[in-house]
Amino acid sequence: MVRGYTGKAHTHLIGAYVSKPVVLIAEELSPATISALGPDFEVRHCDGSDRAELLPAIADVDAILIRSATKVDAEALAAAKNLKVVARAGVGLDNVDVSEATQRGVMVVNAPTSNIVSAAELAVGLLIASARNISPAHAALRQGEWKRSKYSGVELADKTVGVVGLGRIGLLVAQRLSAFGVKLIAYDPFVRPTRAAQLGVRMVELDELLEQSDFITVHLPKNKDTLGLIGDEALRKVKPTVHIVNAARGGIVDEAALYEALVDGRVAGAGLDVYAKEPCTDSPLFGLDNVVATPHLGASTDEAQEKAGVAVAKSVRQALAGQLVPDAVNVRGGVIAEPVRPFLDLTENLGRLATALAPAPVSRVDVEVLGELAEFDVSILELAAVKGMFSVLIDEPVSYVNAPVLAGDRGVETSLATEGEYDDHRALVKVGVSCSDGCRLSVAGTVVGLRDEPKLVEIDDAAVDVPVSEHMLVFRYPDKPGVVGMVGGGLGDAGVNIANMQVSRTDDAVTMVLSVDSTVSDDVVETIAAGIDASIGRAVDLAE
Repeated sequence: MVRGYTGKAHTHLIGAYVSKPVVLIAEELSPATISALGPDFEVRHCDGSDRAELLPAIADVDAILIRSATKVDAEALAAAKNLKVVARAGVGLDNVDVSEATQRGVMVVNAPTSNIVSAAELAVGLLIASARNISPAHAALRQGEWKRSKYSGVELADKTVGVVGLGRIGLLVAQRLSAFGVKLIAYDPFVRPTRAAQLGVRMVELDELLEQSDFITVHLPKNKDTLGLIGDEALRKVKPTVHIVNAARGGIVDEAALYEALVDGRVAGAGLDVYAKEPCTDSPLFGLDNVVATPHLGASTDEAQEKAGVAVAKSVRQALAGQLVPDAVNVRGGVIAEPVRPFLDLTENLGRLATALAPAPVSRVDVEVLGELAEFDVSILELAAVKGMFSVLIDEPVSYVNAPVLAGDRGVETSLATEGEYDDHRALVKVGVSCSDGCRLSVAGTVVGLRDEPKLVEIDDAAVDVPVSEHMLVFRYPDKPGVVGMVGGGLGDAGVNIANMQVSRTDDAVTMVLSVDSTVSDDVVETIAAGIDASIGRAVDLAE
């Protein structure tokens, strides 16, 4: 009999004792984080910045929650034999080896929207502080010096602000600065000009932004294309009165080039929260009066920290329950549209069922999505089918993270196709498997009703109509009388109750699908299959 992985958080039985999944909190997080985890976990604490303390502490945990001080690198991942989730209570993942985690089937999650308001507000604060010389004026006053004339500033009203990167944070900054009566321009190759125009922002090329802006604020991710983007060449195109703010990622603004431009008078001022190497305490920029600098405080508000902790705590709960986590950074699929969500479990179970019925090892999995579902991004359904497939084939837990790794390691090819035109059902998912011996088998299903109940509707060319349940049986046999009674009698003798039965006749054979109330043993299935001359006789335990 084939039993699929149920996708539930695991428990360990020791006598009558049932242990809870272990969550390690390696840095200080808000009390709301613990509350969001709930009572279903054993929570431990350690100082993640201390390697000698971290490595033994991580050895047997299911999940670890960190901020920026804990490095979850290859060494830590190798020590964490039971680890399933690394949860970063924040946005940046420089301290997590995401590639190594993926290879080991460990999900990495963060809280991508937790600090966007805090980061946007800090950027605005740095811009105003630079414009009005707040930092040096404050320092002078603390030293007993009253220097009103020296620290005269400039207004924002009627100035041009260039936003480099009009993503979530850049957009919030633009919205807030619009209240100051500024003219907003932006550079972002991924934002449509019509969308920006609706927000009161004019899209321009980077060179035009550099030349026209009185203030420039950077809100890009750091990658090979953005590293050093605002460097010496760019800083020779700006107005000498420009103020530049970087509260995004260190290295996007070349610090050495910025220092030279400030000293030479080619840039009027700067506001910095991030640096190429952190922690940074000895930059020559810190000695300049026209620089206001903070130690990476973009996410350092009580509200942001609480939102980040709560968000990743919820992600940990989802991940350890075997569910897809929208904020997982190493899982294909992205944001899942609501109409797609009911098809996730269905597709995973179709992958289980197709693999269980396959007569030989599976070498390829093909997923077809038909009907109105095809208008959405359904790439996650391909992954769900592969997850279901390997849940049948291996004893270890299979996740949305390690499923594609398992497929790649075993040379299993996958594909996804969509077709919007389909008459028989509102939406249908078909999972086909090709076997090493050249055979092919497919199963198809849909969801129906107000509760989106999953149904199995096809096995190869046999049309069926059976609810997908936790315990299912499939027989294929020559068309002859008396088979229904033999199957029912065999199950009755074994004390197995039949919930649903469907018989479908084709030219070649009869396919019988049953959902039953309990697990059916191999011996019972084999006895029934032999009695009815079945070419296929399988009992498959699916996820609830």
